[in-house]
Amino acid sequence: MSGQKKIKVPGGSATGPVETAASPASQASLAAIGLILLACLCFSGLDATAKYLSQSLPPLQIVWMRFVVHVVLALIIFQACKTPSLFKTKRLLLQIVRAFCLLATTTGNFLAVQHLQLAETMSIMFAAPFVVTALAGPMLGEWAGIRRWAAILVGFIGVLIVTQPGSGEMHWAAIYAVAALFFYALYALLTRKLAATDSSASMLLISAAVAAIAMTPAGFSVWVTPSNWFDWGLLLSTGVYGCVGHLIFIQAHRLAPAPVLAPFIYVQIVWMVTLGYFVFNDVPTVSTIIGASIVVASGLYILYREQLKAS
Repeated sequence: MSGQKKIKVPGGSATGPVETAASPASQASLAAIGLILLACLCFSGLDATAKYLSQSLPPLQIVWMRFVVHVVLALIIFQACKTPSLFKTKRLLLQIVRAFCLLATTTGNFLAVQHLQLAETMSIMFAAPFVVTALAGPMLGEWAGIRRWAAILVGFIGVLIVTQPGSGEMHWAAIYAVAALFFYALYALLTRKLAATDSSASMLLISAAVAAIAMTPAGFSVWVTPSNWFDWGLLLSTGVYGCVGHLIFIQAHRLAPAPVLAPFIYVQIVWMVTLGYFVFNDVPTVSTIIGASIVVASGLYILYREQLKAS
């Protein structure tokens, strides 16, 4: 039969309709989306804990302990003593640059939440998908389509409805959040770039180790001993949130392009509203509920598009 390739399919005809399996790339994208949502939950817990601790402890001390615990936990998870090759990397310079981007992001966020509300800090950080999507093309060759850009824009509008940044005078500490925004975008893009050549273990260990060493002088100089075991536990938990969150974050970027994952950090507003209510007694307003619904809808649209590709 001219122009028709015969395909042998168990239980089917050679030339009849064939049901193809879901695209492995699309299935990987769906898994990556689930992972990025879980990572955002960890990051929200990290920011909320840092805000609570900053009432009694210096932010630089919290940053330092966050990375020290991160390193210790990662060494245990990957049994680095038995496999020192985990520290091997094919792109040492990129690893170091990525580590300082992570350190700058964390420091900026912790300094910002000391003065700003969580919603104010997040309203700035949620502009990160624009930066990630814009830079992913020239840096990674991952160009976003019009539908994904539209979903990002809609999600950002939802965030603006929640935070209403123009309703009051923004604190000068917002500059910390702005800096954290740009360093986070670079961190996300470098994670995707390094995921092609380096292991998740090396990225998790090297980034935390570089940050912990760099912050050691500052951590010692401002050290204040926590006054109770509860604060000690919270201080140590920052490293757990960071280690687990970034391990999941790395795996997500190994499975899917950065522009696919970028819109889903908007869902973090849901985690932040929930934590704000239970930890800081912040009752969601009508605008928060409406805005959060728009945020979730924009993320679900991207998920729907990925499901269409997978079907």
